Amino acid sequence: MSTKIFVNLPVKDLNRSIKFFTQLGFSFNTHYTNDQGACMIVSEDIFVMLLVEKFFKTFTKKQVADATKSTEAILALSANSREEVDELVSKALKAGATIPNQKQDQGWMYGHGFQDLDGHLWETIYMDSKAIQQDLE
Repeated sequence: MSTKIFVNLPVKDLNRSIKFFTQLGFSFNTHYTNDQGACMIVSEDIFVMLLVEKFFKTFTKKQVADATKSTEAILALSANSREEVDELVSKALKAGATIPNQKQDQGWMYGHGFQDLDGHLWETIYMDSKAIQQDLE
């Protein structure tokens, strides 16, 4: 059995966040979605739990970071092509995201990212396996 990952992120407005990520093409598991949180499906083994901030706080004694002012993590997703990287970032911009950094093109690796409505940083990266193999030879 493969290991699954559930990333938990605090959000200020759950419905707004669901709408944002739906516009990016993500879907949600309705069995694990209610007024306190939503289970966003990234892949067969990767899920992001968007949790209302008040509910998120019940899981930790630490102060919850304000992602618009500090970075708690950068969530990186793989892409199948450079075009897929650009498409996701374009969708994010249209849905209200901002761009914190310029795209990076290192030949074998191409990436770009966005900051979501709650300030969380997302990267999407395409790695050209053929170019990587050539570098190793």
